[in-house]
Amino acid sequence: MSRAALHINDAGITLLDADKLLYRQPGFALLQNDELKTGDAAVSLARINPRHVQHRFWSELSTAGLKDQYFHHLSAADLVSHQLQAMWSAVAADIDELVVAVPPYLAAEQLGLLLGIAAELKLPVVGMVDAAVAATRREYRNAIPVHVDVSLHCTLLTRLAQDGAARAERSEILDGCGIYGLYDAWLTTIARTFVEQSRFDPLHTAATEQLLLNQLGAWLTAAGRGSTVAMEVKSGGVTHRAEIESLSLISAAAPWYQQIANRLRALYRADELPVMQMTERAGSLPGLAEMLVTHVGGEVVTLETGATARGALARCAPDRNTNGVTLLRQLAWDQAAIEVAVDAQAAAQSGVPTHLLFRNVAYAINDVTLLLGVEAESGARHIELPGDMPGISRQHCKIRRKNGQCIVEDSSRYGTFLNGHRIDGSTVLQIGDSLRVGTPGFEFLLITMDEAHGT
Repeated sequence: MSRAALHINDAGITLLDADKLLYRQPGFALLQNDELKTGDAAVSLARINPRHVQHRFWSELSTAGLKDQYFHHLSAADLVSHQLQAMWSAVAADIDELVVAVPPYLAAEQLGLLLGIAAELKLPVVGMVDAAVAATRREYRNAIPVHVDVSLHCTLLTRLAQDGAARAERSEILDGCGIYGLYDAWLTTIARTFVEQSRFDPLHTAATEQLLLNQLGAWLTAAGRGSTVAMEVKSGGVTHRAEIESLSLISAAAPWYQQIANRLRALYRADELPVMQMTERAGSLPGLAEMLVTHVGGEVVTLETGATARGALARCAPDRNTNGVTLLRQLAWDQAAIEVAVDAQAAAQSGVPTHLLFRNVAYAINDVTLLLGVEAESGARHIELPGDMPGISRQHCKIRRKNGQCIVEDSSRYGTFLNGHRIDGSTVLQIGDSLRVGTPGFEFLLITMDEAHGT
């Protein structure tokens, strides 16, 4: 009996068996002259015929008709079915059992629809597992892992509990923070470099824009290995050359990377040692791992290509006692644990704030707790907030310096928000952070001052 595993991520739908990678192509569809192409064939013409392309059908899986004029007679489910059929007919003649690793952006109704499509295509699905759980094959002792993956249109963060097995505890989806937007930013930066160095604008025609997209992956790989990237594009019988600094590509991606770092920081409590387990796709983005270590602290572990599907294949056995397929959110480890040294914890390097700025007054942050709330505590340092603002508790949160770090502890029922994200009990604050309490709330800015001023 032959088994295979399928990992659903529209940045690269992946199918493999125990011996080899069978299929890895993005969730793109191109409709032209009544011919529907998916995967690499669609991407190869995506910039030449952008109006004939769909690339959100996996994340927006449903049976409703698409609103696009070229696809109005089709649904996202039709496009998913077509891509799965193309994949299966090409590689799966000898597969008897298929396990599927799924992303957190697919809701229960969408998973049911996916299973229905698989049944129609006669895909022998015998198991389904959360993708982050499938990828996590070992325990990280002394630390808390968060699995990081990137799809076409979002970044996926899953905090994992380690109570004897890998268990999905909490998932966050950063919409608009995916590969597709990053590629647009990088193509714009690369095109500007060509214009500056050779007076050639590769975005002037769709054909040369497609050439940029086709080579972007190789250039990003080179950026991750060196300080500069040599580029060339052939157009009209002429070869145009340019050289770009890797830092320019990293800077272009910085707004996306900062969103990921901010959300990760809110997932970790102040006393926890972070381990960010990154898929090969996320880990290959130039500069991302380094930025996360700088802003979040802890360690980064980058998995090998196909790790999620391999983890599902090795550990997701079919449940012979049930009549259907249910989503597994917990699996036992099958690889040796990693000991993460507590004394080797890499603290975030963005700076420790010395003051909390509120309404033009800077309040010193030190070993004595600073309380924020609508009711002052007798004898305590506090910032008393107006009681007419919704969503603020009497003693909402506390800020203090501890072990060389600036810590905020939330004691409210409404939540305390760091850079727009609700914290999980407590977290470490950095210079430049914005803290919000209440709705719409009061904003506090974390700053540093050479001399103590304010209260």
